[in-house]
Amino acid sequence: MKKLIGIFVLVFVFTLTTQAQKKRGYKKAQMTVEQHTDLAVKRMTLALDLSDKQQNQIKPLIKAQAEERKAGMEKRKEARKSDTKPTADEMYAMQSKRLDAQIAFKSNMKKILNDEQFAKFEKMNKGRKMKGKKNKKDMKERRMAREK
Repeated sequence: MKKLIGIFVLVFVFTLTTQAQKKRGYKKAQMTVEQHTDLAVKRMTLALDLSDKQQNQIKPLIKAQAEERKAGMEKRKEARKSDTKPTADEMYAMQSKRLDAQIAFKSNMKKILNDEQFAKFEKMNKGRKMKGKKNKKDMKERRMAREK
């Protein structure tokens, strides 16, 4: 009887661990560029109280950003599959391109938004960057703990 209970417990534990591993591999559905753009514009409209004219001016900027982000993700995915690492010059070029795009986006937003809206926009971006840095730090700590 004790052996039978022991076997049932082992089977139960094994089943739970395999189910947990299956859930970890779950991938959520990706939104299209248009869906992402619409949601981003709506969030900005709520946060910054944008007019219809401002929404129409901002929409192409955000759409271009989303398309660039998606293209970059695909490029990194292909590089990961082929197991190639970018050289120092390629890294410099990518970072320089990214920073140039950020500067252009910021200057375009400054033209579209009024002073009060732009100040709020800057505050939102700063908070988002700080949140990203915190998440990056937490992920690094978790990875270090897992390696130990």
